[in-house]
Amino acid sequence: MSTTPPNVYIGTDSGATTSKTGGVWSDGTPISLQLRQSSTNSQLGTTAVVAGWVEGVEGFLSDNKLTWAQVQGVGLAIPGPYLRYGVLDRTANLPASFAGWDFAADYGAALSAKAGRPIPLVVGNDGNYGGVGEAARVRGNRKATVLMLAPGSGLGAAYIGPDGLPLEGDTLAGMEAGHMPAPLHLLGGIRPFSCGCGRDWGCVEAYTTISGLPQLLAEFLPKYPGHEVATSKAPIKEKVLSLRTRAQKGDPLAVDIFNFQARALGLHIANLTIALDAEIVVIGGGLMDPGATTEEFRTRFLAAVRAAAEPYLFKVQRERLQIVPATLGDLSQAIGAALVALYSAQNR
Repeated sequence: MSTTPPNVYIGTDSGATTSKTGGVWSDGTPISLQLRQSSTNSQLGTTAVVAGWVEGVEGFLSDNKLTWAQVQGVGLAIPGPYLRYGVLDRTANLPASFAGWDFAADYGAALSAKAGRPIPLVVGNDGNYGGVGEAARVRGNRKATVLMLAPGSGLGAAYIGPDGLPLEGDTLAGMEAGHMPAPLHLLGGIRPFSCGCGRDWGCVEAYTTISGLPQLLAEFLPKYPGHEVATSKAPIKEKVLSLRTRAQKGDPLAVDIFNFQARALGLHIANLTIALDAEIVVIGGGLMDPGATTEEFRTRFLAAVRAAAEPYLFKVQRERLQIVPATLGDLSQAIGAALVALYSAQNR
C-alpha cells in the first residue's frame, strides 16, 4: 500500500551576509529546528545570491530526506525597502547595484527550473515574516493578534492579524514602527537623538536599540563621573557593547540605561496597542536571548516594559495584554516565510 509523501513549505531568510533555510509541514509545524545556513554572497551579484538561495533549499530538503515533489510553496524574507512587490529599492546593507532588482521574478524562475514545475513564491520584509513565525508560536490555535518588537541593531517591528499574516501597508512599508517619533516629553526631557535612517527628530529606534547606545551613554555618563567607562580609553563600540554584560552584573550606569530603554519601549508599545489593539506583544532581539542574557535580566526588562506601558492603556487592554519573550530566535524569519507560503496556499 503506497502513501503520498507529505507536502512541505520552505522559507528562505536572506540577510545581508547570511542566508538561512527552514520549512514547515502542511499543518504549520516546523520540519526541523535546525536551520540550513550559507553565505549570501551579495558581493558576487544577484545571480550568485539566487543560486545560493536555491542551494539552501536543496540542502535543507536533502538534510531532512525530502524531495522537490513535496514542495508546494516557498517564502522569501528579505530586508526592504522595496520599490514595489518583489523589487528592491536602495538597501543599506546590500550593494547599490541591487536597487531595482526584481528578486521575486528571478527566485521564482530559479525555483521552478529546479523543481521542473511552477513553485508558488511569496516575498516580504524579514521583520514582518519573523513576526509571523513568533505569532504562530505564542498564540497557538487562538486568533489573537500579535505585535512583535525586536530591538537589536535596529528595531524590527511587525503586526500579525488574526489570519496569521503581517500588516504590510500600501507601499510595503507598514509597521516600520522603529521610525515613529519617541514621546520625548515622557522620557524625562531627553534630547532628540539622530537615527540611522537619517532623521534627527528622535526615532524610537534610537532610544531602544544598540544603534542608540552611544548617544544614551553620552547622556547618562555625566551622572556617573567616576565610572570606569568614563575614564576608559577603549573605542566607543567596545564601551557600548560592554553595557549588557555590565547590567547583568548590577552595574548602576548600565542598569540605568537599560531601564531607560525598557521605559521607551513600553511607551512605544502603549502607542501601538492603542492603534492596533493587539492582545500579545512579543519582545525579540538579543536582550531576550537566553544564551546572551540571564533570566533575571530578561524578567526585569519585561517588567519595566510593562510598567511603562500600562498607565496609557485602556482598562481591558491592561487586563488582557500579554508581553512575552520571543522563542524562535534565528529560526523566526525562515519559519515565518514558510508559514506565509502555507497560508497563501490555503487562501488561494
